[in-house]
Amino acid sequence: MGSSSGIGLSARSDIVSISLALTVGFVGWVVLRFSRVALDGEARQSWFMGWMSLTLACVLALVVAGNLFQLMVAWVAVGTGLHRLLLFYPERPGAQRAARKKSLSGLIASGALLIAVSLLAHGFGTTDIARIAEAARAGNGSSSLWIVAGLLAVAAVFKSALIPTHGWLTEVMEAPTPVSALMHAGVVNAGGFLLIRFADVMLSAPGVLAVLALVGGLSALIAAAVATTQSAVKTSLAWSTCAQMSFMVLQCGLALFPLALLHIVAHSLYKAHAFLSSGSAVAAVAQQHRPGPVAVPGAGAVLRAFALSLAIYGGALALSGLWHEPPQAIALGAILVFGVAYLIAQGLAEAAPWPLFWRTTLMSLGATLGYFALHWGANALSA
Repeated sequence: MGSSSGIGLSARSDIVSISLALTVGFVGWVVLRFSRVALDGEARQSWFMGWMSLTLACVLALVVAGNLFQLMVAWVAVGTGLHRLLLFYPERPGAQRAARKKSLSGLIASGALLIAVSLLAHGFGTTDIARIAEAARAGNGSSSLWIVAGLLAVAAVFKSALIPTHGWLTEVMEAPTPVSALMHAGVVNAGGFLLIRFADVMLSAPGVLAVLALVGGLSALIAAAVATTQSAVKTSLAWSTCAQMSFMVLQCGLALFPLALLHIVAHSLYKAHAFLSSGSAVAAVAQQHRPGPVAVPGAGAVLRAFALSLAIYGGALALSGLWHEPPQAIALGAILVFGVAYLIAQGLAEAAPWPLFWRTTLMSLGATLGYFALHWGANALSA
């Protein structure tokens, strides 16, 4: 649908909007079906279903927005809908505290985005996102484009709850499980979507991208480390989301926007399943009365694991012929070595049986090949 003077409804049809609209639609359908059963008997179930549907509609309007006005309105509407869902149990102090923190974070993100879209509309003389991206790609932007990129980066960091803006994300456990699933699988990805949508603007400010890479990398390390110390399932998943969003921002900071898009889709599907199945996972662990001996790798096992991981990654890199890729792509793949080494170290522990070693080695090889498959897919999408 067209718009008048850049104000109205318009849909942009490209790989970003189509892939994210399909992801949001599928995850939303699953969450709504789950909510119908999980909240059966709740006095405010119909209220919940209404706000959940409205929030999903706003997310869809955001990812397909073709002009700055619709993008801004949908951005604010998503935050408003999520705020109402977080207060499903308004009498709980924890829910009130998390909603207040989310409101403050959302206000800062919305303010930064409002200034950014205003500067874009004034500088390019249009609110059409496609025309703005084309002009920025051609280098026709104004000298203040780095300010716009910085404001977009601020909005993304606060929206995606990177450290130290993560407080609300790890304290929303008072809300029903479907809210957590929607938030972690969809709403929190809005920051990454914003960076990907305005990738051409971000590329015009290499300094901003460098700061994003540093902030994202540091936040990912801290959040991933904290996630391993959490005993509560949902809290651990929340810190995992913080780490994943940080890693996605790191990818954007390295200008690997197609890979960040694939990361969003994969993380949305995984995290929605993780939250919706968290109850059955706890029940399954509770039934394991005798989990058996724990294989704790020693220093030697860790060193051998790193050596084997480097060999796997180097071999896959050589066989795939990706040495000609940009340095940031190779560096990002090297980060995968740390995760692969952790897997292999479990199999190399002294108490670990040999079948566990072979399984973890095959899983590590699969993870490495999966990275290259994602990289090839990202290149195909951007071609």
